[in-house]
Amino acid sequence: MTSISTIPTNPWPAVTNPWPADVHTLAIDIGGTGFKASVLDEKGAMVVEEVRVATPYPCTPETFLSTILELVKPLPPAHRVTVGFPGLVRNGVVHEVPSLSRRVRNGERDETLAKAWSGYDLRTAIANTMSLPTKVANDADVQGCAVAKGSGLEFVLTLGTGVGTSLFQDGQLLPHLELSHGPFDDTMTTDIALGDFQLRHVGVETWLIRVRKAIAYFDAMLIFDHLYIGGGNARLLSRDDIGPKGSLVSNENGILGGIRIWELDA
Repeated sequence: MTSISTIPTNPWPAVTNPWPADVHTLAIDIGGTGFKASVLDEKGAMVVEEVRVATPYPCTPETFLSTILELVKPLPPAHRVTVGFPGLVRNGVVHEVPSLSRRVRNGERDETLAKAWSGYDLRTAIANTMSLPTKVANDADVQGCAVAKGSGLEFVLTLGTGVGTSLFQDGQLLPHLELSHGPFDDTMTTDIALGDFQLRHVGVETWLIRVRKAIAYFDAMLIFDHLYIGGGNARLLSRDDIGPKGSLVSNENGILGGIRIWELDA
């Protein structure tokens, strides 16, 4: 296992506000199957093609840090970092991360890994390792930052290894809630029912029925004005599955939201 102290620091210079007019943002999207990264210009466009590596399992915080450092080595310099993380993060501190608390992809929860991640100050660890100002937020929150239009209550649903959610009111990102961890039925949560393991277990047809049911549940609870669905498994959905208030969005938004999340603090 690689300790934090032995991980080489990033040579990019630290930059503080005010940001330069041509501010560049290193955006990293963490998923249960892969880590992706690119550098965005001041308008949110990628200045270089994204790079990707498979998610390492088991993934301790130390393994996580060393993996993202290797991932971003080919990328050009940036002034700041945004990380979309597949778990509950508050003020940069991880409270839980279901996908990375497993020794193998889609495996059972490992209590040792879960304990290693719980309370881990990921924002500080990345900022210190890369010598750059850093934001860490739930991956659905970051994706939502790229797609929310700023009108009414907008709900973002991401379908991948697990299920992510985020909410925006008139363009403002609301406090993150793990809405998918509520019950889907008497036997499982929505996060499990629509997750990648159950998709493979029950097949696409049954899984799509579950997705439609979950959307109806969320709409009854939230009464959202618009729904955006992304994530790797959103490709399986059609217009009929998502309803009249829904839109399918590109999985690239997990990276592209990395710039707007900074603008929300402006």
